[in-house]
Amino acid sequence: MYIVREIFYLQFGRYKDAKVLIDEATHGGLFPQTPGNRVLTDFTGESYRLIFESSYAALADFEKELAKDMGAADWKGWYEKFKVLVRHSEREILKQIS
Repeated sequence: MYIVREIFYLQFGRYKDAKVLIDEATHGGLFPQTPGNRVLTDFTGESYRLIFESSYAALADFEKELAKDMGAADWKGWYEKFKVLVRHSEREILKQIS
């Protein structure tokens, strides 16, 4: 099992704007529809982070889902609005060992 975390560091004061877009994407089915999906925000540590977390049985499953989602016109339009709220981002791919 692989856990993928897309971590977005938001610009100061832009959380509410990002939350509106997250709700829009969630209701519009723009996020991967895999078991264990969740959207997190920080409670401690560096502020104004949004973390999209999803699980995959194999890395090939992640790559397939990524290509499908990022190629969709609805996703591209949504992401153009979202990325202006982001200072920077990073991706973590973790392998569950037990």
